[in-house]
Amino acid sequence: MSISISDRILVTGGAGFLGSFVLEKLKTRGYSDIFVPRRRDYDLTREGDVQRLFAEHRPDVVLHLAAEVGGIGANRDNPGRFFYANAAMGLHLIEAARVAKLKKFVQVGTICAYPNLTPVPFRESEIWNGYPEVTNAPYGVAKKALLVMCQAYREQYGLNAIYLLPVNLYGPRDNFDLHSSHVIPALIRKCIEARDRGDKTITAWGTGSASREFLYAEDCAEGLVRAMENYDSPEPMNLGSGREISIRELTGLVAKLCAFKGEIVWDATKPDGQPRRCLDVSRAREALGFVANTPLETGLAKTIAWYELQRSGTASSNSR
Repeated sequence: MSISISDRILVTGGAGFLGSFVLEKLKTRGYSDIFVPRRRDYDLTREGDVQRLFAEHRPDVVLHLAAEVGGIGANRDNPGRFFYANAAMGLHLIEAARVAKLKKFVQVGTICAYPNLTPVPFRESEIWNGYPEVTNAPYGVAKKALLVMCQAYREQYGLNAIYLLPVNLYGPRDNFDLHSSHVIPALIRKCIEARDRGDKTITAWGTGSASREFLYAEDCAEGLVRAMENYDSPEPMNLGSGREISIRELTGLVAKLCAFKGEIVWDATKPDGQPRRCLDVSRAREALGFVANTPLETGLAKTIAWYELQRSGTASSNSR
């Protein structure tokens, strides 16, 4: 069944960072019957709450973006919680989707599901060829199990469930908490605060030798909505920019864009995480015509400008 502009779309995590951009993309395309469940009303880790959510709102399509996730520090502190919460949410939602005979279920996975030493660029066919990097393995394994569930439910029950693998995201509205955030917002905050205090140094985690690929959140939202509308394969699909950058180079770039002129000190007692991350994005390009439009430098500048506005108090935390 094809997606209709009149379908009711349930977006878990729609009040979050990526979700805010997804809602904008949906509305731009003319979708108006959209519901975003809030945790205070529906705890998606509880089966009864998910059943009640479906009974009360009767969605046709589900975009499952909600996740409990953070950077390396948060993953080290919460391995059990991250495994349970992400596995439980997906488990209950996919089963409810089967019972409701949904038109489409879109499961957003994680790049952390890939094996630690996956050859670069990461191809979707490599996802089962090893164990994830240990600091985020519980999160990655929980999310990868949902790929199996989506494929199994498609095979046995005919559920049109797809599984997408966005690379590391960044952009305005991100989480800038130094302990729980990912690398880009953490670096931006460190550099700006150090600049304003006149500090001569900032400390960055690890050695800087690891590499990452980053995707601007608005670009990711475009890919997700295109996949909702046009992708119907059981095979997982990467969403990324295809550009790899070392953490050392990234840190220097962020410092420059933030006008921090001091020294960057590397704390090698802290983990680097997975050695390299860079995706093969050919499947998304061929299946969806999806190509990331925002260069890293442009996206970083927009993210920094947004954060500066939040700190100055001239824009609300929900500013668009």
